[in-house]
Amino acid sequence: MQAAEARIPELAAEAGRRAHERALRQPGAVILTALDGQLVEQRADGGVRVLKQLPSSTPVREGARFTRKPGSTALRSHDRW
Repeated sequence: MQAAEARIPELAAEAGRRAHERALRQPGAVILTALDGQLVEQRADGGVRVLKQLPSSTPVREGARFTRKPGSTALRSHDRW
């Protein structure tokens, strides 16, 4: 069971790639993605349009947990390191 669970991240990444490729094969499809720090619109016809510059990412330690208070848009870290 542990071996199967260890493959979950790999399988999820592959499923995401396949879904992305499948979506781009649909006529008129538009996909939003983050690429090189920019929010980019990709079209099925191969067109690409930069929508906006994204803010710098915030480094987070692996395993950090976050919760959101009801009604709040801010996250609170439960990082114990």
